[in-house]
Formats: sequence, structure tokens, C-alpha cells
Amino acid sequence: MTVDTYLFDNEALISPQVQASLPQGYSIRPLGAQDYDRGHLQVLGVLTDVGHHTHQDWLNQFYYMKKRNDTYFSLVIVDHASDRVVAVGTLLVERKFVHCNGKVGHIEDIAVSGDQQGKKLGLRMIEALQYIGAQNGCYKVILDCALKNVPFYEKCGFTQKEMQMAWYVPQGVSATEEEPLDRAHL
Repeated sequence: MTVDTYLFDNEALISPQVQASLPQGYSIRPLGAQDYDRGHLQVLGVLTDVGHHTHQDWLNQFYYMKKRNDTYFSLVIVDHASDRVVAVGTLLVERKFVHCNGKVGHIEDIAVSGDQQGKKLGLRMIEALQYIGAQNGCYKVILDCALKNVPFYEKCGFTQKEMQMAWYVPQGVSATEEEPLDRAHL
């Protein structure tokens, strides 16, 4: 059996209440270096387009995040019967100047495999990420979601606040090119 390397090693960051609330045969843990083969990207594919990753591309991203293990907290829920990742989620911890150098947790990329939905795995993932935010001293944990998902996140203790905005970088624009923004319409 191969020993896995995890994104972070602090077991105290995994909520014992969440672990105990999972269905029998399931566990929650940090993302592991072997999770590419356990279907990590396939679960994320339920949420959005993940693009094409080679195994090495995925490992490069994993080890980049691992070097910053005070910022990236990606979790997976594993079904032990199949040894497959069935749910994923990430908390990014942003360090700020406001709130006396406070920290904000950003929940990202919550996804549950289609054949695993209805088992409250998404709820458990959110609870686990909230716990990590609290353990890291975040003064708030926030997320963006589709309007259709608002009722779910309200059940998780979130409230609607303000409005999300997005600006997508135009295709073909690199960091070295400077393309003036068309602000004539403002």
C-alpha cells in the first residue's frame, strides 16, 4: 500500500463532528497526492469545466498548494468501498489589513459526485470548511454561488449579502500585454 502525501497534515483542522456525521464507510480528509487517480477531477467536473490535466499537471498544482498550506485547505470525502473521491471543497484563507490584519475564509469548488447526491455530503463539506475557517482565526467565511443554490447555503448558516461581480480576462490577453479597458460606456 502506498503512503499518501496530504495537502496539510494538521488533523486538528478536521472537524470530529463532521467525521462522525458522515455515512458509514465514508471519511473526510485533506486532498492527497494520490487523489488524481481516485477521481478528484471527475468530481470537480460536476461543477464546471476542469480542462485537460495530465497527472503531472495535477501534481504540480497539488505541490504548489502544499507549499502554501496556511492558505489552501482542500478537502475530499472518500467512499472507502470504492476508494473513490465523492465530494470536494476548498477553503482559501486570505490575510487582510482590515479588521486588524484579520483573515477571511473563501469557500470554493464545492462538488459532489452525481451518484452520491442526497447523502448530505455537500452539507458536511461546508461544515468542515467552516470549522477550518474558525480554527484558522477567520473573522468570516464567504462564498459565491448560483441563485438556485442560495437555499442550500442558507441551510448551512450563510446569509445573502451584497452582490457578486465578475470580470473575465479577454482570451489572448497575457500579463505582458496592456489592453486598455473600454470604459466609454461607464
